[in-house]
This record gives sequence, structure tokens and C-alpha cells, in this order.
Amino acid sequence: MRKGREAMNTMLEVIGLKKYFQVANGGQLHAVDNVSFKIEKGETLGIVGESGCGKSTLGRSILRLHEPTAGKVIFNDMDIVSFDKEEMRQMRKEMQIIFQDPYASLNPRYTISQIIEEPLKLHNLYGNAAKRRERVEELMELTGLSRRMYNMYPHEFDGGRRQRVVIARALSVNPKFIVCDEPVSALDVSVQAQIINLMMELQERLGLTYIFISHDMSVIKHISTNIGVMYLGQMIEKAPKNEVFKNPLHPYTIALLSAIPSVNVKVKKEKIILKGEIGSPVNPKPGCRFAPRCPFATERCLIDNPVFEEVKPDHFVACHRTKEMMEGKLRF
Repeated sequence: MRKGREAMNTMLEVIGLKKYFQVANGGQLHAVDNVSFKIEKGETLGIVGESGCGKSTLGRSILRLHEPTAGKVIFNDMDIVSFDKEEMRQMRKEMQIIFQDPYASLNPRYTISQIIEEPLKLHNLYGNAAKRRERVEELMELTGLSRRMYNMYPHEFDGGRRQRVVIARALSVNPKFIVCDEPVSALDVSVQAQIINLMMELQERLGLTYIFISHDMSVIKHISTNIGVMYLGQMIEKAPKNEVFKNPLHPYTIALLSAIPSVNVKVKKEKIILKGEIGSPVNPKPGCRFAPRCPFATERCLIDNPVFEEVKPDHFVACHRTKEMMEGKLRF
């Protein structure tokens, strides 16, 4: 019975997803390598990791903006990797993306009303021009854009308002699932808070499901239900938000959390400095990709790639020494 309920609530399941790029010397860059996870309806999965770890490529591969090399993306019980061009075009109404740079993702020749209306025209929604205008005005109000801005252009807005336009455009076709690709990293801190709060309000109001990609653990903690940590194309830890922050089990996650600044000046926090060279994602060597920087790496770690497995309820880790970490035998 439990399995049945889980299946009913699962919005997205990614199974063994891979995205490799050919490079000049004939090798392959393993941008996303055998990533698997599930997202329940109405939840937010925060994806975090260093620049170049494959976060954005993962999000775009799920939406097939990059064609996956292998694996499955099960959305509402359908494997969209097998969809043809027309099937995928129809699926765009269900799945949308918010890009990192709002200015680069907006057509400078269009007014914001034209930008928001464009998906409605592409998908033949809301019938005529009058109904489309009504929908555009509704979306502007929903995302905090004044009606006087209807005929303004993107260059007339600041970054926060531009991102509101991008959010309104994404919502125009009534999607159920949105990939948010570092949507606040280009904004000032005060504006970041406004946009994150808006996205959380919209999620509650419209029943949206998010993948939220960021390199900022503080932002991820605020918005996420669950957190997935990536390193060199692989997901190495995934768990509910509070579990990740209270009981991280992968050495890389522990190091990542130590870098978050503390607002309490009375609490002395040790920042973990990782030594060693970051490996190359081009034709990666066998073994754990974090091993060259891991203080706990053994001979086995250098030759045997750890399996991403559930070690506690809803807590998944890819590390050969997880058991010792759970028992408190390994400490930085």
C-alpha cells in the first residue's frame, strides 16, 4: 500500500541519467553521470555543488534542452526521453525553466507583455487576443508587476523585475514542474529574498514542484524540501533539508556546510579546507571522484566507485565509509 501511495505522489523520477559531451581530444566530458532521484508533488529539490559539478546540465537534461546520453526521466508515469519532437513540444506546457540571467533570457525587442504572451500563442492557449491580454495582466499581478509596465521593455527594468517577468512567462502555460537554474544568483541579496519568497508563495498557491539549482547553501536551505549534493557530475548525497544540515554523512557535504558564514559571532566555526586536486570530468578515472581531496580515502576509494544508496530512511549517500561516519569513527 505504501508503494502505491508513493507512486501516486511522485511527480518526477530520474533513473541513471547521463549526459556526456565530446571534447576536442576525442574524450568525453561526463557532465552528468548516472544520477537517480525522485521528487514528490509540491516539493522542492535543491541541487547544490561547486561550479562545474553538473547542476545546470542536470536540470537542462531533465527538460531535454540537452538530449540525455542515457537514462530515463519519468514524468507523471511517462518516460519523456522517448518522446518525439511533437510530444515533447506538448510536454513543455507541463515543464518549464527559469534561467539564471533574466536579461539574457528575455528578447530585448519585445515588451514584457509580448514576452509573457508568446508561450500562449505558441501553444494556442486562451483563444483570442482579448483573453490572452487578460491572462497576461493576471500573470503580471500574480508576480508583482504593475499594469503600467505592460508596454515597457526589459532594459527599462532592474534585475529583480526582469526575473519576475521570466517567472510570469514560465507560469503562463500553467506548468506543474519548474527547473529554477540559479534564478537569484545574479541579483542583489535584498532582491534575492523577495524573489525566493515570491517563488515559495507561488508554489503554495499553484501547487508547483521545483528543482532549485544553486551554489548557495543558505538559499537552498530556505527554499528546499530535500537537498541533493553533486560533485563532478554525480549525486553524492540526498536527504531531507534538516537531515542534510544536522547529520551530513558525505565528507564533501560536511566541508560544504562548514563554508556557510555564521551570524552568531560567539560561536567559533571551523572552516574545512579541502586539499588535493579536483579531478577531471573528462574520461574520469575509476573510483570515487572525491577521493583525491578526501582525508578519509582508502585504497578501495581510488579504484571502486561507491554506489548511491539509502543508508537511513530517505537519506542516500555514495561513500564507502558511510557506516564509520554514522558511528562517529571519522571526524575532520
